[in-house]
Amino acid sequence: MTEYTDHHGPVGLRVRGTIVVVPGRGETRATYTRLGRRLAADAYRVRVVDAPELRPDDLDASLDRLATGLADAVAGTAGDQGVTDPVVLVGADTGALAVAALLGRADLPPGLRPAAAVLAGPPGDRAATPGTWDDELAVRTACPAHRGALTDDAGVRRGALGTPVPPGLTARARHDGTGGLPVLLLVGDADPLADRAALARTAAARPRTRLSVVRGAHHDVLNDLQHRSVAAEVVTFLETLRNALVPVVAVESSTW
Repeated sequence: MTEYTDHHGPVGLRVRGTIVVVPGRGETRATYTRLGRRLAADAYRVRVVDAPELRPDDLDASLDRLATGLADAVAGTAGDQGVTDPVVLVGADTGALAVAALLGRADLPPGLRPAAAVLAGPPGDRAATPGTWDDELAVRTACPAHRGALTDDAGVRRGALGTPVPPGLTARARHDGTGGLPVLLLVGDADPLADRAALARTAAARPRTRLSVVRGAHHDVLNDLQHRSVAAEVVTFLETLRNALVPVVAVESSTW
């Protein structure tokens, strides 16, 4: 079995950047097929890795392994001209926290020099209340297609959202993360696991961090009913990396 799942853009178009997606608790690479295809359609090279194993008893070693794996994943995307910049890490759930914690480290592998990150649905310290699979789906998403994909995927670990976030990971992500890089925080306003107040404080304290709240979205904000708008928000953020973080399109007036 391959260690990655790749999504390639349309033939003949210049690749605009490299995106590496880090899943969260219980998720598989297949969880991000729809997102990967959509971002690839905009001429980005997308590689999805396995969800990291974050051991509470040895968090530093867990993050070291993730950093090495991400460096290998990025290096593996190199074509004749090398890796296509910018390299952007996209993390979901605890994958988002782990990515944020890595960004603040000074000892990243030489092959891992991301230009920015997208952190989707980073959870607070509270885990989901254990219950049935339907209960977990209600926390994750209202999207029938995504519910079906999770249910039909034998690799998805049911009940994973009930696993507590490793102690210290949230604090590292908030206080040590980003390393001054541009960051897009994505959170659903119906996400019961997110600490939106803490995310708002984080965004306010970091001038290169942008918080986007998705109306009606649940914990799986990249894959909920609003997935098209969320993917467009991600692409808009990616495009600002070429324009000093200034959006290319600005709304000057609206009567909506």
